[in-house]
This record gives sequence, structure tokens and C-alpha cells, in this order.
Amino acid sequence: MVRANCISKAYGGRVLFDGASFMLGAGERAGLVGRNGSGKTTLFRLITGGEQPDEGSISVPGDYRVGHLSQEIHFTADTVLAEAMLGLKGDHLPENQAYKAESVLMGLGFQMEDFSRRPLELSGGFQVRLNLGKLLLEEPDLLLLDEPTNYLDIVSSRWLKQFLKKWKGELILITHDRDFMDAVATHTIGIHRARTRKIAGGTHKFYEQILAEEDVYERTRANDEKRRAELEEFINRFRAQATRASAVQSKIKSLQKKGTAGRLSGEKGLEFVFNYAPHESKWLMRAEDVSFGYGPATPLFKDLSLSVGMRDRIAVVGRNGQGKTTLLKLLAGEMKPDGGSISRGGKTALAHFGQTNISRLAPHRTVEEEILDAMAQWDRRAARNICGAMLFGGDDALKKISVLSGGEKSRVLLGRLIAQPANLLLLDEPTNHLDMESVDALVGAIGAFEGAVIIVTHSEMILRAVATRLVVFDGGGAAVFEGTYEDFLQRVGWKGEETPPLPVKKVSVKKGGPSGRDGGRAANRKDIKRARAELINMRSRVLGGLKLEIEKDEEQIIAFEAQVENDSRALIDVVMKGDGEEIQRLSKSIHDAKEKIEILFAGLAAATEELETRRGVFDTQLAELGEGAGE
Repeated sequence: MVRANCISKAYGGRVLFDGASFMLGAGERAGLVGRNGSGKTTLFRLITGGEQPDEGSISVPGDYRVGHLSQEIHFTADTVLAEAMLGLKGDHLPENQAYKAESVLMGLGFQMEDFSRRPLELSGGFQVRLNLGKLLLEEPDLLLLDEPTNYLDIVSSRWLKQFLKKWKGELILITHDRDFMDAVATHTIGIHRARTRKIAGGTHKFYEQILAEEDVYERTRANDEKRRAELEEFINRFRAQATRASAVQSKIKSLQKKGTAGRLSGEKGLEFVFNYAPHESKWLMRAEDVSFGYGPATPLFKDLSLSVGMRDRIAVVGRNGQGKTTLLKLLAGEMKPDGGSISRGGKTALAHFGQTNISRLAPHRTVEEEILDAMAQWDRRAARNICGAMLFGGDDALKKISVLSGGEKSRVLLGRLIAQPANLLLLDEPTNHLDMESVDALVGAIGAFEGAVIIVTHSEMILRAVATRLVVFDGGGAAVFEGTYEDFLQRVGWKGEETPPLPVKKVSVKKGGPSGRDGGRAANRKDIKRARAELINMRSRVLGGLKLEIEKDEEQIIAFEAQVENDSRALIDVVMKGDGEEIQRLSKSIHDAKEKIEILFAGLAAATEELETRRGVFDTQLAELGEGAGE
């Protein structure tokens, strides 16, 4: 358990926390929400001991292990698989270590051929994935994840979501993806006005409660102000009358006791209103039989055709590295296809947002100058309004691009997009540096835009809210899917999700020698026998690991059920004695144990289902080898 007790933290004159308190109970998975800059990442550093609060304390049990996803890369093993296995606890049997590590790595998007690669050969994104996999295998008591999906594609994000839903320890999660958070978290912790508030349930419930409380506060404050004005009027009117002296003194004392409730300051968020350029034609863009690859040996996609009409909402989805960003660059005219053609309508006005476009911002320019540069007509007032909408108010609009953070530069790019008249928006992962409220505002602006939008995103929340058509990169190549994302999941689905991926190499056995001689058949039988032995060993290793996990869950469930029974009997006795403190302790113990039982049952059901699925796959493969051997 983690307990924050009246913590305060400030940097210069900026207060992040002022007497904030919360407790994370056993088995709780909390989503941490708050505006960008509200202190979410700082809170993680306070929990890990990387920083200390100015006042108050954060306490964790002495033997409690806290795991935090680090962006710092430090690998010591020779291979990806060996590096991942460093995260495993020592009480696992060696034959089950490889199975666990392989399963996690494959869930995070690694292929079997990656296991033997050197970690430093990986791209930066996959190095972070390896760090994440190692952390998950460590199974710390408390897992702290700060935007873990930023380096994942949509398939890996879906896997991680399911993995975290079965997490048996405690978890605090920061993510701008509301659907991901609400699917994983049992509770929501919000940083709001330098305090923390924790509720059971998801983000919608949290924000509804905050809005309701602030509405009550404002109405109470307004009533108090009205009452205060009435008291002051009474005092001023009758202060000079001796007959009313006692009444006046009473009112003065009442006024002094009341104090003054301050008006709540508004919390400003990003404001998106895209600048629409009128277009009367039916079509904005056509791509016909487009192909592209980085050399003949590495084609990304072939013969892709796509027509873009007014009000189209097209999402480009798939694993990383398959060509989604490249496709947007081709559509934007920044790259040329190897084959096929891309044409635009006569009045098509295109605006492109891409993370790589940050490098095109001029370091010597101010934020305001970058916005003015994107505008069709020079209008400083309009530019200042856009700067304010992107949270560069006042003198912040005069900051040089060279001094901005990556997130701030991303907001400048969004400001340029808003300033630019367009009827076709190309958006490549526009939410990576936004908080949850800003993502909601962006989704609303996309819905209100009168032109067409093509967006690359791994957020299933955005896909469900926005997309009416898809360009899907899955299993090599790209194809257009005519329907929503939910239609795609129901009718097609992602490859590899039907059956959990097995770390088993497919065995290839020849059907006899080149001339059918006895020697060829003998060699063939020998190959099959060897293949069967390898498969049986793998089956024993994989299924044995799952069986151990199931047995461990069952033992813990039995232990917690016994604890609930014992505590319930003890509770009856202390109720009869009227011991309030012991009643409270036992009630909490029973509640916590029941929550753990519920979590364990969910994990047990998932492990049992996985065991049966994997057993079926192995049995099928063994049967095929049996037929080849003449059995």
C-alpha cells in the first residue's frame, strides 16, 4: 500500500501540491488524471524517492517493491531475450523463465527472430518496449506507468490493456487514452487545484463528481456573498442608532466569523476550431494503385487505392513500422510513390500534422511568428488568439522555438494547423503530448470540421469516436476497410489475436527423399521423431508454467477465503463487545481480502482459458506430426 499524507510541493512560485493526501489499497489499479503540468510525473518521482515533498510524507511498507518505467536505456545482456529475463524473479523454474519472457515480448510486438538480437540494435521505440517488458516480468508490488502506450502500436496496446487488467499487485497509470485507462483502472486519482481526490470507478464518474462539487461550491459562495452584502447593508444603515447597537454588534461578529470564499479560477485547456476552406467538389483526393517501399526487397504496400470525399473520417491503423506515417507523407506530397498516382481536386487545401514536422519549426522564430507564417493573411490579433488557445498566452507567445519542450513544440504545430485554411486534414498521432481533456477537445473539433480528416492513431477511443473508414496495415501490405473500427473488430479482427501467439517454431518436415528410397524414408522418420521430441518438450515447458500459475492462484484464493471466514467469526465477537476500533480493522481486512479473491479469480479464469487454448494448439501440431510419421 502507498499512503500520501498532506504532501506539498512547489517549484519557485508554482504550487503543484498543497496538502494533498490519498491511499492506494491492496490490489487497486488507479488511473492518475490531471492537466498537463499539474504534477502527475512529479508525483511518480515523489513515490519512487527521486524527489522529496516540501511538506508531508509518502509512506510505503519496508519490503514493498516499486517498479517505474524508465526512459533511460541501460542494457547489460547480450540478447533481447536474456535482457528481458533479467526482470524475472528468482523463484521461477528455469524452463518457465523463457516461456514467460517470450510471451511478454511477443505481446509487446517482438518477433521470434528479435530474441537473439543485441538490445542496442533495436530502434529507440523497441528499446523502450524491452524496458517495459522487463519491468512487467519483475512483477513489482506497485507498478508506475507513465504513458506506456506512446511507443506501442494498436495491437501491442490492446495486448497491454488485457495484461494490466489481470495485474495482481497495485498499479498507478498515466495515459491520455481515456478508454485504455477506464478499461484497466479500478479507481481514479485526480490532481485538481493542487489537491488529490480518489474515487472508485472511471474518469467519467470522477469528472462528473468534480463538476457537481464545484457547482455546489459556486452556488454556496454566491449565496454567502449575497448574505454578506445584506449584513453589511444592515450594519451601515443602523450603526449610528443607539437602540440598534446590540443588533449591529451581533451582525458585525457574524460577518467576521463568515470569512470570504474565493471564486474558483478557471482551468484553461486547449481550444480546437479548425479553419475550414470551402470546397464544392465531391472528391478531395484520389490515390490509385499506389505502391511504395524502401528498396525492391522491402515493399511496404502495393496497389492501394483510396478516394477521399468531403466529411470522410479515415483512420490509418496497424503495427509500427509498416508504413502508416509514410502513407500520410505520400498523400501530403512530401514523398513520391514507386507506382500509381495521387491526385487532388482543384480547390483541395491540405494541412498536415506530423511529429517529424517539429524539425521544420524555425528555432529563431517566436511562437507567434510561427503561427503568423501559417496564416493565409497576416493578422496578429487572430494569431494571438490561436497562441492563447494553444496555452501560449501573454508573453509566452513571444518565446523562441529553441527554448520550448517537445510537448510545447507539438502544440505550436497544432496552432499552425488551426491557422491554416484547409478542407483536408492529415493528422499523424496528434495526441502524443496532450492531456485527456485536450484529447476530448480535439475529438470534438474533428467531429465539427466540415472537411475530411485522415488520422493515424493507436487510440481505440479516437477510432471509435471518429473513424467511418479504415486503411489497415496488418500482416503485410495495406487495404481499405469500408466500415467503422468496431465493424473491423467484429468482421475481421487483428491477426494474431484469435489465438495467443506461441513461442514455438513451425516444424518443416519433408515427405520422403528425392527418389523415395528407404534411406530417405528413414531420414524422414528421424526428422519427425526429433521434431516431436522438441514439440513435446516445449509443450511440457509452456503448459507446466501455466499449471504452476493456476495452482498458485488457487492456493492464494483458499488462503484468503480462510482469512475472510476467520475474520468474520472474530467480527461477530467484537461487535458484541462494542470494540469500535477492532470492528473497523476487521471490516477493512474482510473487504481487502474479498477484493483480492475477486482479482485472483479473474486471473485464474484467464490462465485456465489460456491453458486450454495452448493445449489445443500443441495437440493439433503433434497430431499433424503423427500423421506424417504414419501413426
